[in-house]
Amino acid sequence: MNIEIVSGSPRAASVTVRIAKYLQNYLGQHHSNHSVGIIDVREWKLGQLQTVFNSVTTAPDEFKPLAEKMFSADAFIIVTPEYNGSFSSEIKNLFDHFPKQARKAFGLCTASVGALGGARGTQPLLLYVPALFGVASPNLLIVPFIDKKFNDQNELIDAAFEKQIHVFVSEFLWLAESLVAR
Repeated sequence: MNIEIVSGSPRAASVTVRIAKYLQNYLGQHHSNHSVGIIDVREWKLGQLQTVFNSVTTAPDEFKPLAEKMFSADAFIIVTPEYNGSFSSEIKNLFDHFPKQARKAFGLCTASVGALGGARGTQPLLLYVPALFGVASPNLLIVPFIDKKFNDQNELIDAAFEKQIHVFVSEFLWLAESLVAR
């Protein structure tokens, strides 16, 4: 199965990218039968939506590598900071540039340096995923105090948090594998 982790923070000094990279490494180590990539919104300057890229060939040349990732993904994990009670606008802009993601699993992860871990951002995400015709895993990964859980090298430094990661990944993979098998 091909999984793309969408790192949704547009900030150059993003700390939420730490969990995205950690999840990529975790999946590679514990579930090596899956291909796991990262789509970092900071690397793609999509601009405001003008055209939906309906295939890799219809995407502008500069976005063909992104289109290949989006169209080949069997499932997505969205990692986002919370902005004003929602997820980052770059995530919506990214998915709006592509057709619906029908019957694809979505793992949802929010993170912040605060105590709530971006929890308020999960609610709009839970509304957005069905609008994409995707299926959200009911087990969310909420990461409070991310700067105290992951270091600059994207390593987990709070060992007690590994259980939440394991449960999140296990539940997400069960859903994603079930949907791909259909």
